[in-house]
Amino acid sequence: MNMESKSFDFNAFVADSKKALLSPEEYFSSMPAEGGLAAPVIKALIYGAAAGVLNLIWSSFNIGVGGIFGAGVGVMVFIGSIIGALLGLFIGAVIILILSAIANGKTDFEPMVHVQGALLVIMPVSAFVNVFSAIHPTLGSFLNLAVNLYLLYMLFFAMTKTLNAKVDVSKIIVIVLGVLLILMFFVGLATRGISRAYRGWQQAELKEVIYKREKPDEGSFCTFHSFCS
Repeated sequence: MNMESKSFDFNAFVADSKKALLSPEEYFSSMPAEGGLAAPVIKALIYGAAAGVLNLIWSSFNIGVGGIFGAGVGVMVFIGSIIGALLGLFIGAVIILILSAIANGKTDFEPMVHVQGALLVIMPVSAFVNVFSAIHPTLGSFLNLAVNLYLLYMLFFAMTKTLNAKVDVSKIIVIVLGVLLILMFFVGLATRGISRAYRGWQQAELKEVIYKREKPDEGSFCTFHSFCS
């Protein structure tokens, strides 16, 4: 692995990001998977910072964790997005290496880092759709599921075009991962529904207890008032 790289071209980075996101098949068919690790590391930093800025903005409007606990947590979310992007770059590269090996693709680590660096373009998109959770939590969850499924769509082309993995095996891998994501989504919805129903039942029980304690007891009232019949 080589950390050396040509000078970073921001204009090319923007163009590549758009192409990776909007035309993944075309992008990964010609994406260079060599040239050192500096470029993917810089990409991870930029994508992480972009996602962090969006999360920081949402927190200032009381959307998400930062909005609940204050601006200080919002800043930590920003920093955490950058750190998460760097960790995700290399952890994701290891996962892609395993998937590529299963599909008889490349097994060198450097191409995996380049692929994962390109896939991290999804981070700002995922951060952007978080704003829809303020409209309705289920809507936000559904859009995040859609983003993750689209990430798998991008991964399929990354594996088959850049890493030369077998198409049929890669398709099976992506489908299995997609099914797992969808199952987790519906399990999450069901769990939240049960939790809301249980909290509603607890609140109703608590209100009933408070009402019974505050309501005057008719028998006791009449004991001290001779006008009771």
